[in-house]
Amino acid sequence: MFCSNCGHEIDDRAVICPHCGVATKNSGMPVTPESKTNTLAIVGFVLSFFVSVAGLACSIIARKQIRETGEGGSGFALAGIIISSISIGLTVLIGIIYGSLIGLMIGGIAQSGVV
Repeated sequence: MFCSNCGHEIDDRAVICPHCGVATKNSGMPVTPESKTNTLAIVGFVLSFFVSVAGLACSIIARKQIRETGEGGSGFALAGIIISSISIGLTVLIGIIYGSLIGLMIGGIAQSGVV
């Protein structure tokens, strides 16, 4: 049998893994994973669709926390970073294009002598 926590091979009759100390299926205790999903990673992922800057900030902080604590949610944090970055980049690009078009229209009006 293999330990569900660390993956080491252990005796089939073992109650506790001698390598990591986690209870096995033979212990009679429920075996639950220790890792929970980082809440900030989920918040950052959701915010990335609505408030990109806040989503990016939350996702970056969550990534750092996940590395330090070993919690789950790395995928949520990474997706939040990617979605927020793309959204911010597209917003900046559209702003530049829009600003350029406004500038061209103002320049065209000034050259035509209408003003």
